[in-house]
Amino acid sequence: MLSLQQVKKSYSSQLILNISELNLPTGIHWLRGKNGSGKTTLMKIIAGQIPFEGSIAINDISLMYNPVSYRKQISYAEAEPLYPGFLTGSELLRFVQKVRKASHQDREKVVNDWNISGFIDNRVETYSSGMVKKLSLAIAFLGQPKLVLLDEPLITLEDSALPILFQLVRDRVQEGVSFLITSHQAFPESELRLTSKVMVENQTVRVE
Repeated sequence: MLSLQQVKKSYSSQLILNISELNLPTGIHWLRGKNGSGKTTLMKIIAGQIPFEGSIAINDISLMYNPVSYRKQISYAEAEPLYPGFLTGSELLRFVQKVRKASHQDREKVVNDWNISGFIDNRVETYSSGMVKKLSLAIAFLGQPKLVLLDEPLITLEDSALPILFQLVRDRVQEGVSFLITSHQAFPESELRLTSKVMVENQTVRVE
């Protein structure tokens, strides 16, 4: 499903990642590694947000040769998302809905799934960190992506929302959606059945 070949990323002269090959099938993959190991950099590379050397494809659609089609398959929720404070959550959701060509029903579903109707029409600058996290996860699940990247989704997420996250991941996996998730906390095996663990260390990755 996801294929990386000869992927390299450097900042100035410092090499951050040097991945000769990584192939991940459809499923749930836990991206692990110490702070500063390159997990978030790898996420942003896969999301098509930063330049790099090498090639990446999802379902044989190449980021290099078909960047628009490639990015349409991906949804990415950052660990600490930053949104323009003057916009409301509704405005952000409607913008993403339009870009992803999602339906009104899709948008209403994520609002209801994440129980954010009580504040979605308020400006983001009034949100707590937990509210912003819920909004970012609602955006991540909007539409029909083939790969969802979740960078530390458990950070600032209240305990009562964890069952919602796990259930939504399970539901999407049943629909053929894949997940690449970073987390310093282990996932309960009773909640998520992992397809693989991907360890980032020594500037490369290994699949466990």
